[in-house]
Amino acid sequence: MTAKEGVATGSVPSATPTEVADLARVEDRISFLYFERCSVSQADNSITVTDDRGTIRIPAATLSVLLLGPGTKISHKAMVAIGENGSTVVWVGERGVRMYAAGRPLTHSSSLLQRQAALVSNRRSRLAVARAMYQMRFPGEDTGGLTMQQLRGREGARIRNVYRRLSKETGVAWDRRAYDPDAYEDGTEINKALSAAHTCLYGVVHAVIVALGCSPGLGFVHTGHERSFVYDIADLYKAELSIPVAFRTVAEEPVDIGSAVRHAMRNVLYDFSLMDRAVRDIKALLNDDGMADLGGPEENHVGLWDEKVGEVAAGRQYGPDDGE
Repeated sequence: MTAKEGVATGSVPSATPTEVADLARVEDRISFLYFERCSVSQADNSITVTDDRGTIRIPAATLSVLLLGPGTKISHKAMVAIGENGSTVVWVGERGVRMYAAGRPLTHSSSLLQRQAALVSNRRSRLAVARAMYQMRFPGEDTGGLTMQQLRGREGARIRNVYRRLSKETGVAWDRRAYDPDAYEDGTEINKALSAAHTCLYGVVHAVIVALGCSPGLGFVHTGHERSFVYDIADLYKAELSIPVAFRTVAEEPVDIGSAVRHAMRNVLYDFSLMDRAVRDIKALLNDDGMADLGGPEENHVGLWDEKVGEVAAGRQYGPDDGE
């Protein structure tokens, strides 16, 4: 994308904000990039990453999520470029155990967010979405009459079988999922690999959710956490994606398990087409039937809520002349 230079408030030069319609769709973007011990800045409509080996440039409009590890510095101008292009920045702790995120949606519309809030606020519709999430993990089976307790039990048994199968296939010893975020190095190699793989998955899913304008915190199965919906969506793919990557990477006995897992996840995410699949799954779960495509001019509007008709036009003065 050609960058156009403009002038921000004051005398600080900045890239002119990109029009929403010009942004790359979330499913067409780079899944994620991870950097540590470097400086991130901005040049034109790209971000630059500099360490002792040199500098690389990354077009901000093609990036979905940027994972920043320990020892990373990022400039205000870089954050502006990233935010204007609808990307998500995720700060991760040592070995990727902890995760902190900030993002900006690709869409100006709140219609999908409103749909999510309406569904999660009603007990019956929330249960329907939660059942649909479990149904996606049990294709060909009817989960419609099962309670949440029964669904959790079936899901637990499914994941235990996945662990056992992969342990047998790869020769990696497996006992149980156990890890301490404050003592990462004390965990087994497979538990460290699972943590690193899940962190990558959470980052990409978080970016998709934010890009669509949904709330990461309004979960249907998970609740009470700022990333409840992230965990909901990520759980749809763990058995196919992050868990197999963790086992197969550990079987190769790499020197740096965290780095090896991140590289393996990058390759698998591309083959898996995660972002395209996550967009379709989220919109299907929220019953997005005919909403405007992201970036369309018809969604870039602000209305006023009305308890009788739903919405009236904004940007006008209401009063006696309008019969109100």
